[in-house]
Amino acid sequence: MEVAGLPISPSQRGKLISAGYTTISSLTSLSPHHLARGAQTAWDMFREEQSSLRIITSCADFDNILGGGINCKEVTEIGGVPGIGKTQLGIQLAVNVQIPMGLGGLGGKAVYIDTEGSFMVERATQIAEASISDMLEYNNHLAKQNRVCQVKFKPADILENIFYFRVCSYTEQMALINHLEKFISDHKDVKIVIVDSVTFHFRQDFEDLALRTRLLNGMALKLMNLAKTFNVAVVIFNQVTTKLTEGSFQLALALGDSWSHSCTNRIILYWNEDERNAYIDKSPSLRSASAPFSVTGKGIRNTATTSKRAKLM
Repeated sequence: MEVAGLPISPSQRGKLISAGYTTISSLTSLSPHHLARGAQTAWDMFREEQSSLRIITSCADFDNILGGGINCKEVTEIGGVPGIGKTQLGIQLAVNVQIPMGLGGLGGKAVYIDTEGSFMVERATQIAEASISDMLEYNNHLAKQNRVCQVKFKPADILENIFYFRVCSYTEQMALINHLEKFISDHKDVKIVIVDSVTFHFRQDFEDLALRTRLLNGMALKLMNLAKTFNVAVVIFNQVTTKLTEGSFQLALALGDSWSHSCTNRIILYWNEDERNAYIDKSPSLRSASAPFSVTGKGIRNTATTSKRAKLM
């Protein structure tokens, strides 16, 4: 039996996998004393969480419910109906990860895995231009406090820092996921891996459900290990499907309940009348909360109604 099948939290599962324990047999040979040596105190865990790196979404309300942005070392699943803004958010994160450290960013690069052909270079250019404008504006604010960070970006520079992969089948997707460890080892400035979407090829003509489950579990293990080992944020976008619940059909994220254990955090994007909202559906460290956001010409931003704040559920 694999560690992925254990009824434990994603963070615990990720720690075991990162330490090289992927099967039950690899654990049974260890003494309790050996296992205890890897224990952390609650204070250690608190300090590690407080010092973790985050990537902003460019929507303050959204960032607030995330504790400051998308967390590195974790796998975050984001799902929602078509047109809600999943790809827009993915492009925004691929741009924002490049914000220099002097301006509160990570100064990193992005891996963007496109399974649906939804990535748009023109849209990425627009978001990059808006991000540069925001950085220059913030830098002017810092200059008044005698703190200046060099901003020498051009949109082309930002696009060059997004490593784009187009995959056209689940076999290509699995092969690329398996290759990512070496790729990130060779490109240590990569700070985010985006999969848009993780589900697409696994919902197309897949008759062997047992094989699909094994492949998905293997991919989940790889992604959790990447996040932990290289201190990167892994963001996987998911599609929605209909699910029969208490006699009526309701929208639910694809791949079933078992897949929900493959990520650290789960965020649902949904419409509230004509307003987009983000809801934290599952997280070991974040409270359930929702916040409005907008998709504008500049990218992901606060809603026009500034009086609306993030509300706890």
